[in-house]
Amino acid sequence: MDRPPPTECQVSAVFDSVSSLALQSAMNGLSMRQRAIANNVANINTPGYTAQRVSFEQELSRAVAKGNGVVAPSMARSLEPVNLEGNNVNLDTETLSNIDTVLRYQFATQAVGGEANSLRTAMRTQ
Repeated sequence: MDRPPPTECQVSAVFDSVSSLALQSAMNGLSMRQRAIANNVANINTPGYTAQRVSFEQELSRAVAKGNGVVAPSMARSLEPVNLEGNNVNLDTETLSNIDTVLRYQFATQAVGGEANSLRTAMRTQ
């Protein structure tokens, strides 16, 4: 006997799961962090520019623990010391942060892809 296709509510429930919402929040935060890093590097020689830092991981961890995966990333100015021109962008810090952010984003993308593949497989089976 053929099973009817999943209803919109059933599909929505899968994409609104804590893990799906947490992955979306993480990807949003990582994307915002990538833009901040790009801004920081672009302004490395701008007098008075202070680096931007994006955070969301602790808040996301707390949200997931409470059964909710939705958080908004927050951006703040770096509190690192400034140079003589009032700029505090450190290219080494930005490079390492960029590598970390890219790897985390790739991991999250693979997780989302795996989740979508699992859903497709489930929809094909009886």
